[in-house]
Amino acid sequence: MRSGPPSAPAGRAALAPIRYRAPAALLRALPHLPAFFPEATAIEPARRWHRQAPSEPLPPLLLPAASPWRAGRAGRGGGTGAAPACVLLDAGPWQAPRFGRRHAPVALLAVPAPGAAADPLALVLAEGLGAPAASLAAWAALRADAAQAMALLAEARIGGPTGLPDPGPESGLGCGRREAVLVLDPCRADRAPAAAAMHRVAAAEALAIGRPLRVVRSPGAPPTARPTLPGCLPAPLAPWTLLDAAAVLHLLDDPLGLLALAAGVPVACHDPAAPFAGWGATRDAPQVPRRPGPARDATDLFAALVAATRCADPFRSRPWTLAEALRQLADWRVVEAENRRIVVCCGMAFWKRRRIAAAFASEAGTPAFRNGVRAAVAAARRRGDAGATLAVWATRVPRGLSERAAAAGLGVAYVEDGFIRSAGLGAGFLPGASLVLDAAPGLHLDPAAPSRLERLLAGTRFDPALLTRAAALRAALLERGVTKYNLGGAAAAPFALGAPPGARRILVPGQVEDDLSVRLGAAPGGVRSNLDLLRAAREAAGPDAFLVFKPHPDVEAGFRRGRVPLREALRFADRVVCDAPMTALLAAVDEVHTLTSLTGFEALLRGLRVVCWGTPFYAGWGLTEDRAPVPSRRHGYDLTIDELVAACLILYPRYVDPVTELPCPVEVVLDRLADPTPWRPGLIARLRRWQGRAQAALRRWTEGA
Repeated sequence: MRSGPPSAPAGRAALAPIRYRAPAALLRALPHLPAFFPEATAIEPARRWHRQAPSEPLPPLLLPAASPWRAGRAGRGGGTGAAPACVLLDAGPWQAPRFGRRHAPVALLAVPAPGAAADPLALVLAEGLGAPAASLAAWAALRADAAQAMALLAEARIGGPTGLPDPGPESGLGCGRREAVLVLDPCRADRAPAAAAMHRVAAAEALAIGRPLRVVRSPGAPPTARPTLPGCLPAPLAPWTLLDAAAVLHLLDDPLGLLALAAGVPVACHDPAAPFAGWGATRDAPQVPRRPGPARDATDLFAALVAATRCADPFRSRPWTLAEALRQLADWRVVEAENRRIVVCCGMAFWKRRRIAAAFASEAGTPAFRNGVRAAVAAARRRGDAGATLAVWATRVPRGLSERAAAAGLGVAYVEDGFIRSAGLGAGFLPGASLVLDAAPGLHLDPAAPSRLERLLAGTRFDPALLTRAAALRAALLERGVTKYNLGGAAAAPFALGAPPGARRILVPGQVEDDLSVRLGAAPGGVRSNLDLLRAAREAAGPDAFLVFKPHPDVEAGFRRGRVPLREALRFADRVVCDAPMTALLAAVDEVHTLTSLTGFEALLRGLRVVCWGTPFYAGWGLTEDRAPVPSRRHGYDLTIDELVAACLILYPRYVDPVTELPCPVEVVLDRLADPTPWRPGLIARLRRWQGRAQAALRRWTEGA
């Protein structure tokens, strides 16, 4: 699906390369603004600009005196013939949610206008529907793109005001799907007489056809605005709950009318000023005049919008197609709705809080941080309704939290690092770019209870598009040498192990012995320590295998428990390697023996044999050789490696771009890992690194190693 310029839409002159001017504040707020205007040679800060009207979400973008748009619009039908003074930017139906203070539009209507007070939507429809198309083929292509955009809006439940509850028609309005005559209250005193007249007409219609009548707030009305119609439901609801309930929608000049047309809901418009009325796509009241020209349907209206829409990637600052932009809006809608439930975070280390606040931000703001159980529960009850959630770091759950939260009607969610985390250690106070969230009592580290990841692996129908994306992601991971911490930089050549020719080369990755994954994933009475793992791997592999032991970087850095003295390790291992990148070691071995380490998962991505002596999340799905008991609920599944990748790296984690601090796809994090700038340690992280080195040196000296 295409979007509008830089290829000129139907009926508009092509744009030559020009220099734009924009308010400096707009350039600071939207660093990716130039990507919306790839035809421009530069966008410069403007010293003066037309102030926007209070209702307009974005300031105008100024044009220089000699503009291709000036010649393209002069004297054209639907315009005044006056030279445009600016380009108005408006989100239109493509509104992006806010995550706390962070906001980045991905699709904008860019409309040449004579002044900043003009209505962008009215200009777009007047020009797009009033001017003849360049050709029938061009208009047919725009209609096809419009139909696809309308389908994506409905499928993903995006468009219109964001951040509102979306409970569905039965829970939200007490009616079935497409059952009610809906009246949209503008909640504006100046519109009260028109709203009252509309209400009377809708009530008569509902009575005549025997349908329930519901009066609802406009989703775009300010939260403090008072209703103007009797019986108006007080709580604002998301656009798609309203549209699901509506058999017909009565409104004045409200953008929800356009979204209703995309959903196929009949729209009865009672306002002559509504820009989408009078074309033939709506059921208009007698006071709404018919516009000149042929009758237009909903697809025609959206074709005009698509022609004027520009899209940009907020992460990579490059032009996007409208389909790409809408997919990002769909992902953001899901994340924002999940984040709205999380009102308080507990047990979060101080150095993680900024990144965690960004990860769980929503239209409601950012969650509060509390340490004690009583303070966390009290804050959650103040900030959230019944069903609000406390997020707690999985390894730092305060005693009694679950019981107190349940008594208060609050949910609890466990938080842990994701599987592609950062370019540096978490134990070194470097914030990560991915998190996983599981509703208690499930956690992917604990095989005793089914986690959200396990349910994804067992219950997802992996469609071809998702598997294609997973295969491309796996190829990129291998090409770039990406692991969880990425301590070794780019993909490395195989490490020279010094193994005898023909010997089986086995990697045994060490772990943090008091880590939650070891405590929960190790079998009772089985392998539970790094030394136990070395002993078990040697006994299973036999004396002729060449074993390489790599201590865990957190342990080597002196931060965590699990050190095996060198002479003890060499009783079972042929070589102990500390400094080699994990990617280089994985390229040099034939198999991996592990307890619950993520290295086993990374080995599976590379097609290596993996023997599990514990029960990690990737065991029991037909891809590993399991030496510890696996939950019976995993029996009978034979997943492919790309299905495992799709669930573990795409569907399960949430990723935060370390640059914009907005929710992002995993591919953006991969791109960021190639740039050291977002991962430079701050003062606290550098102090932590020096502390770890001193502790490790002292430990080696006291052990005589």
